[in-house]
Amino acid sequence: MRAKRKRASRVWHGGIFAIVLAAMIAQVALVVQGGTDVNATDPTVHQSVPMRLVQLFSYFTIQSNLLVLLASGLLALRPDRDGRLWRVLHLDALLGIVITGIVFALVLAPLIHPTGVAWAVNAAFHYVSPVAFLIGWLVFGPRGQADGTTAWLAFLWPVAWIAYTFARGAQTGWYPYPFLDAAELGYPRAALNTALVLLAAFCLAALAQWTDRRLTRVAVRT
Repeated sequence: MRAKRKRASRVWHGGIFAIVLAAMIAQVALVVQGGTDVNATDPTVHQSVPMRLVQLFSYFTIQSNLLVLLASGLLALRPDRDGRLWRVLHLDALLGIVITGIVFALVLAPLIHPTGVAWAVNAAFHYVSPVAFLIGWLVFGPRGQADGTTAWLAFLWPVAWIAYTFARGAQTGWYPYPFLDAAELGYPRAALNTALVLLAAFCLAALAQWTDRRLTRVAVRT
């Protein structure tokens, strides 16, 4: 039975890896060719290709999907891997992609209307990846890895992303998401919005630890 679960986990995470990789390649190709950036609420075709690529990889959505890509690929190779660095990577991927899905559905979806290939890319980044990676964790694990130390270390990446976003925004005037746009909203409102997202992330991290403990007990009993 354990061998079957490992095979199923490899297939599931291999599928996520393939979908996110295809979407990432398609999105980069669209940006290079002057097409749609599915993360952008405003057109960016007038900008240079290097600038558009920098902005593309500045989105939390893209970074969280890259983490999902890496974590899914590693799980497809070995579902029972462990280690502190791996635990932080996996929890970052899990929390990042769930936040991506929630924020997109609640805030950004009405602002973005892609078509054609961009529609498929958007669906992969904002719907398939969050749901599939979360289901993969709930069904296949890994179990017993969402400990307190890992959770605190996992917040180094989002905090660094926030610092980078505001520092670059102060220099260029560009912010990846409307609710973080300090130039438009002012720093107090942008900081409040950021704090609310961080608070939601802390709650999700606590929920992930509680769920992991519960599922670990179930796994041990069975």
